[in-house]
Amino acid sequence: MKTDLLQSLNKELKEYIDDLYQQVTPLIFSDGDVDSQIVLIGEAPGKNEILQGRPFVGQAGKNLDEFINVLEIKKADLYITNVVKLRPYKINEQTGREANRTPTKKEVSIFSPYLIRELEIIKPKLVVTLGNIALKCITQDEKASIGLLHGSPMEVKFGNAEFSLFPLYHPASIIYKADLKDTYNADLYKLKDYLKSL
Repeated sequence: MKTDLLQSLNKELKEYIDDLYQQVTPLIFSDGDVDSQIVLIGEAPGKNEILQGRPFVGQAGKNLDEFINVLEIKKADLYITNVVKLRPYKINEQTGREANRTPTKKEVSIFSPYLIRELEIIKPKLVVTLGNIALKCITQDEKASIGLLHGSPMEVKFGNAEFSLFPLYHPASIIYKADLKDTYNADLYKLKDYLKSL
């Protein structure tokens, strides 16, 4: 039932995006267990995700594996998705190659209604957001800051979906800011404890 609803939603989104951008646009949809009580939300797919057709592969996947190991859960038992389902990129002026970039507010606003419907279908008990983009989208608050809210669970209503939200720094952020590693790991252990109360 959930799978059918998601397939229908994905088909609708693909047609809408292709029409909006006037071209065939590769989209990366969710991965994992549609009956999971835990949903993990990133910001957008990158190059590796587009190549492999799944969210959180490549370096992001390695970070996700570390996340899963700490929590002592199976990747197959999670439902994993992104706010934006297409790859936001820019052209590197020096190399002429495509480089990942942060999604724009417009891109987030295009995909948010579909994320609402996605979570209404999944009906999770807990949503773990990774980074500011996902946090701002789920809280529907542009002033929400991962620096202030990380590691602190809160109750959220998103469309008709109601769940606990646990914001984490994006795993990629610890690649660029090594000083966040201890904070990120501490938050993971907070989340591990919090999962026991679900």
